[in-house]
Amino acid sequence: MFCDMRAKSMMLAVVMTAVCCTELAAQGPRRENFPEGSYSPVTNINRNGYPRVLTDGSVMFRVQAPQAQLVQIDLCGTKYDMQKGEGGAWTVTTKPQVPGYHYYSLVVDGVSVADPASQTFYGCSRWSSAIEIKESGMDVFEVQNVPHGEVRTIYYYSNVDESWRPLMVYTPAGYNENQQTYPVVYIQHGGGEDHRGWMEQGRTAQIMDNLIAAGKAVPMIVVSSNSNVRLRNGGMGGGYSWQGMQTFRSEMIDNIIPFVEKTYRVKKDRKSRAMCGLSMGGGQSFYIGLRDPEVFANVGVFSTGMFGGIQGASNFDLEKEVPGILTDTKTFNKQFDVFFMSCGEQDPRIEFTRNIVRKMRDGGVEVRFNSYPGDHEWQVWRKSLHEFAQYLFK
Repeated sequence: MFCDMRAKSMMLAVVMTAVCCTELAAQGPRRENFPEGSYSPVTNINRNGYPRVLTDGSVMFRVQAPQAQLVQIDLCGTKYDMQKGEGGAWTVTTKPQVPGYHYYSLVVDGVSVADPASQTFYGCSRWSSAIEIKESGMDVFEVQNVPHGEVRTIYYYSNVDESWRPLMVYTPAGYNENQQTYPVVYIQHGGGEDHRGWMEQGRTAQIMDNLIAAGKAVPMIVVSSNSNVRLRNGGMGGGYSWQGMQTFRSEMIDNIIPFVEKTYRVKKDRKSRAMCGLSMGGGQSFYIGLRDPEVFANVGVFSTGMFGGIQGASNFDLEKEVPGILTDTKTFNKQFDVFFMSCGEQDPRIEFTRNIVRKMRDGGVEVRFNSYPGDHEWQVWRKSLHEFAQYLFK
């Protein structure tokens, strides 16, 4: 076993060395003749290199790997065989991609690796490359000429898994220059991601800077935590059930919120707290946010699969999971200033989400809902945060 692991590690090192060195050589001083109208995505390391996004949204990849026998691009689970050309340059053009953010990797002679030409992001439970396809009219996700807040990584001690754990915290422009207190959004990532997801892939700072500068959102702090919390006796806490949420619920209520309220100038009442998240984080926000109204008065649930559309999700009993939501709806509605849900229109979860929203509304629950073009991906979640933030703390 040790020898096999060592051999695989050596193979990976050789592959990465070959790809890295030849890629740098290919994208050094030589001038490329890029397809007319193509552009370098912001996720590239070299803005004058590959990959290139073409006018129809397809992506042209070029990898210099003369020693390789087979090179593929694995883009969101679809593999494209690359063709070897002169000088050992492998190329391929994908089918048109929908606007937004897409993870991808190189597969070189069967070994899946990150592309040295791309920035890397933690997603799919590993470090991955990514490509960003522009969407017209979505400048709200870009850095603009407005006052900018800050994003810092800070560590707190967790009594749940008895270790130091990271938070990424956005503070709005002006936080360091004044003494006012701010409301807080606790925002949760999806499965296979961590606290970096919302601040890096999700562009939280850009979204909040632009909304606040336009007067569409009140200045607020956004806290992104790592919800992959380990139990003291081993294993991960989780699962789409109230019981499965208890580990992270304790982490959030007993550790994260007290730390944030001690460390930052924040308002400490329930109406000044919101919890939201995507996919796995949407399930956490649904259970913890809606079943702890004494802690949160604002809840956002984005693209969760707990209602259906994923393996193991079926026969969701709304009243059982959130007691009183249908039998004492008047009290439930009074407890929440904002209850918002969303999903991508091409996401397998969409019809299940629409059905549960319809059931809530038929029962008198005051829930806002919106859907956006896209599958289970970041462009949908950026739009979800962009809308949710505009409802909060007003």
